[in-house]
Amino acid sequence: MEELIQEFSDYLRIEKRSSPHTISAYRRDLKRFSAELSGKLVGSVSTADIRKFLISLKNQGLSTASVARSLSSIKSFFNYLCQDKQLQNNPAETLESPNSWRKLPDILSLNDVDILLKSPNTDSNIGIRDKAMLEILYATGLRVSELIKLTVSQLDFEVGYLRVLGKGRKERIVPIGNLAINAVNNYVINSRPFFVSSRKDGQKVDELFITRRGYGMTRQGFWKLLKGYVNQAQIRVRVSPHTLRHAFATHLLERGADLRSVQQMLGHSDISTTQIYTHILGKRMLEIHKQ
Repeated sequence: MEELIQEFSDYLRIEKRSSPHTISAYRRDLKRFSAELSGKLVGSVSTADIRKFLISLKNQGLSTASVARSLSSIKSFFNYLCQDKQLQNNPAETLESPNSWRKLPDILSLNDVDILLKSPNTDSNIGIRDKAMLEILYATGLRVSELIKLTVSQLDFEVGYLRVLGKGRKERIVPIGNLAINAVNNYVINSRPFFVSSRKDGQKVDELFITRRGYGMTRQGFWKLLKGYVNQAQIRVRVSPHTLRHAFATHLLERGADLRSVQQMLGHSDISTTQIYTHILGKRMLEIHKQ
């Protein structure tokens, strides 16, 4: 089983061009599953074995989302073995994923977003940078991992869009509104040079958003500054770095954007992933039906 998991990991890395984070998550899920099988051969694994494993995860207190992810890892693994002709049938094929997509994270209201975006003190270099980061995140729906990897060359200030390299190294074009463009432009001209000059080794910094030491912003660093602004704004809902991405998609759909466009801007390869948001549109759909 260990050799097959390694083969699958290589397949994800080389052919699917999955991120190291994704591959690590798949390996973790599959190793846990392998341990549960107690040496059982892959060819003899049944649907009942997989169902038993998923039930055990739930009994251990894992969330529905974690159980669903484990099933997704197992399904992908057996799909790969079938495609590679190492197995004839996928024992996980008929198993349905737990209906975890119905549970959306807390959504920020327009008022909450407005207060949050106004929280940074733009009289300081740090505030100008943080304002630009928050504005660009809400304006584009980027993942935080995509935000911190952005370079200056990926933005077109004149036309108003950015090019981003998402999961699987797939490039997409996302439009940006004037407020975000102005905030980022202000940062690039008036604040970023200050951070660049603070780097002691004098090496060039490619990342758009950098720390006071002159290095690229990290996920942890962004989470820390976001948490500070959420507390400052006295926002009561739970906010994570992913929350602004959800707010971006929700507010677009509420105001008439079509699902396919939102899918493309979010970088979802499958529209079924974007359909997590469709249940919030009940009121609007009723109005359209009425018309």
